[in-house]
Amino acid sequence: MVTPSPLTGTSHRIGLGLAALGRPGYINLGRDRDLPPGRDVAAMRRRTHEVLDHAYAHGVRYFDAARSYGRAEEFLAQWLERGGDRPGVVVGSKWGYTYTADWRVDADTHEVKDHGVATYDRQLAETRALLGDRLDLYQVHSVTPGSPALTDPALHRRLAELAARGVTVGISTSGPRQGDAIRAALDVEVDGRPLFGSVQSTWNLLEPSAGPALAEAHAAGRTVIVKEAMANGRLAAPDPALDAVLGPVAAAAGVSYDAVALAAVLARPWVDVVLSGAATREQLTANLRATDVRLDGTGLDGAQTELAQTPEVYWDFRSRLPWN
Repeated sequence: MVTPSPLTGTSHRIGLGLAALGRPGYINLGRDRDLPPGRDVAAMRRRTHEVLDHAYAHGVRYFDAARSYGRAEEFLAQWLERGGDRPGVVVGSKWGYTYTADWRVDADTHEVKDHGVATYDRQLAETRALLGDRLDLYQVHSVTPGSPALTDPALHRRLAELAARGVTVGISTSGPRQGDAIRAALDVEVDGRPLFGSVQSTWNLLEPSAGPALAEAHAAGRTVIVKEAMANGRLAAPDPALDAVLGPVAAAAGVSYDAVALAAVLARPWVDVVLSGAATREQLTANLRATDVRLDGTGLDGAQTELAQTPEVYWDFRSRLPWN
């Protein structure tokens, strides 16, 4: 039996991911419009705290960071410290990528991936130094089928020790073989007990291929978190390629395309939490309208096949998005 994660039965199914707020450069579209001029550390800290305040005030309780999201853990820790008691907050972070851009948008390399034991030990200590006992969920970042996170017994033992101290251990996935990585993670056990209690994966109207594996994970008692529901901004604004499918639903509900994209995720019965990647309060407000969208009778479930790409095409396009 998998130990229930802190997100089990959460009352608010939209969380806030900090990938776009914790560092000056990311691959989301429209950042020149969204972020404060200069993007210095102080300005990004203020923006992050503004969005966190707005999120909490509007019912968001899950906050998702990572070691590679620049200063995201630091900004989140400072927000938690200055805000006093905030009942219901659940904090997740990820390890496995090291941030290397040194607060530059034009860096040659922004992050370096390593799922080895030494990286885990180092990054867990760094995360603990910032978040302490507020850490509820710790995920291996961007697991693919060849990752040591799926095969290394020494790493599994380390992760099991963390789980024994009350932190849910999970994985996030990326790439065209997410389903294979998810199913392999479901089979990982330590001392006869399943190791990973949560899975965070990309699922959106352009890239729905992980859906069957995520349904299996949910049925097996794992918490399912969906990231990149708006495909790094590709599903967030009117576009001739989207208008015929998303336009009528958005118009009927009186919402923007981003809310329809998020509503499509929330309509999956196997989803526990979907992440907003909002970089402004206004974006978050628009994202939260997803809970008001009802898709029954809209035809979106059938029409989404018009939007879906093969995983190979989707992930190749994503790999070429510029850091901006």
